[in-house]
This record gives sequence, structure tokens and C-alpha cells, in this order.
Amino acid sequence: MEIKKILVSQPQPSQGKSPYFDVAAKHGVEVVFRPFIKVEGLTARDFRKEKINLPEFTAIIFTARTAVDHYFRLCKEMRHTVPDTTKYFCATEAIAHYLQKYIVYRKRKIFYSETGTFEDLIPLFRKHGKETYLMPVSDVHSDAKTGAIDNLENFSYTKAVMYRTVSNDLKPDETFDYDMVILYTPAGVKALTDNVPDYKERGLVIGAMGGKTIESLREAGIEATVVLSPEATSMPAAIDLYLTDIEAKAKKAGKTARK
Repeated sequence: MEIKKILVSQPQPSQGKSPYFDVAAKHGVEVVFRPFIKVEGLTARDFRKEKINLPEFTAIIFTARTAVDHYFRLCKEMRHTVPDTTKYFCATEAIAHYLQKYIVYRKRKIFYSETGTFEDLIPLFRKHGKETYLMPVSDVHSDAKTGAIDNLENFSYTKAVMYRTVSNDLKPDETFDYDMVILYTPAGVKALTDNVPDYKERGLVIGAMGGKTIESLREAGIEATVVLSPEATSMPAAIDLYLTDIEAKAKKAGKTARK
């Protein structure tokens, strides 16, 4: 199958640069960035159903900037003034610095992992063991990130769902004329099957990244053709390898036909 147009189910790169564009230029294909999922914040009314009392918590654990946004949004909507004494524990330095959007950074007790893993934070959690911890999360989140602290002795925290991942449905007048679709999450797989029920008839080439994404595809009866491998450790590289292969096969078939 000739590939002319590829849908990458991620947001458009903000800087206008991406390895995907390099692949497009190399193979003469069009790459379109179009997210299949989007994040929606829970309303204060929905959040109250979790019966979590925000003033009870003296420390907040952040695993993503999205969690930061929705924590402070809900605090505002629920008229909860976050005390200056609140301590923040962040999975990365970037998340820690992002807090400046909402608080005076230098006047707060902010801690972060140097390596981006929770193992780095364990000594700090032990040191601040008397705090009451809250972790804002999405309705779809990975427990693998928090595995290092889930079984930590004399330490507990509360997960609070503050935002959810939903399908970013196709608009009625939106044209779906892609030859290849690249998916990154199980939610993206569901969005594809919900919005493009005739994906098999279209003969779409599917690329997938992540074990859970590939597993979701198989559960839907779809086999991912473009995946990471030792020869292609990124999705742009995997697409490049696939296109190079089909171009070589087409060239060989053309030579055979001329004989």
C-alpha cells in the first residue's frame, strides 16, 4: 500500500520542529498532528463525590504539569486557599519549576527528583513522614510510576482523580483520508475504533507505541504494523524504516515487471 498521508495522534509541536517532519520530507509524505484524546478537568461537583477534604492535606505529590493545573484549578473552584506551609514533592525538576505559575517558588518548600523517579524521593518522604500526602491523578493513570512508594513502610498517600482522559471525537465535517495512523494510548485506540468503524475496510496501516497500546489494539482485533524495534527505537525511526522497506519492495517489483 502506498503511504501518502500519516496521522500522528499527538498535539502539533509548538516549535514547528519534529523528527516526523524529517521523515515526511525524506519520503514525500504528509504528516498531520491530530490528538485522538484530550484532558478534561473534573468539576468541583464531581470531585466532591470522591469525599476528599483538601484542607486535610499538608503535602502534595505531583507527577505531571497537568496535575498541577487541575489541583490549583479545583482549589480555586472549591474556595480552598492553599496554605503557605504546604509542601510539594515533584517527580521532576521541570514540574517543580512549573509551580511558579501558581505560587511564589522561593518561599515554598518544594522538593523534586533528580532522576525523574520516585526512588529519589523516598528519603524525603521518610524525612517528612508526618505529612498528610495527596496525589492528583487522571482517571487513567499508571501505578508503575508510584511502585517505589506504594509499599513504603510507615508512609501513605491519597490519590485524587482531578481530571480525565476522553476521546477527541472527529467533527461531522472532518475528512479522514489517512493511510497510516500512529497511536500512543489505549484511549487513542478506542477513539479510532469509535470514530472510524470502517478502519479495516480502509486498509489503514497502524503504528503503535507502548505495551498497553499494542495490547488494546490486539483486544480490538488490530495488529500494529509499525512498532519500535532494536533498529528503530523511536516512532519516527520506525515509520522511516517501514516506508523505506515498502519503497524498496515497490522498486524491486517495478524492476521485475520490466523484465
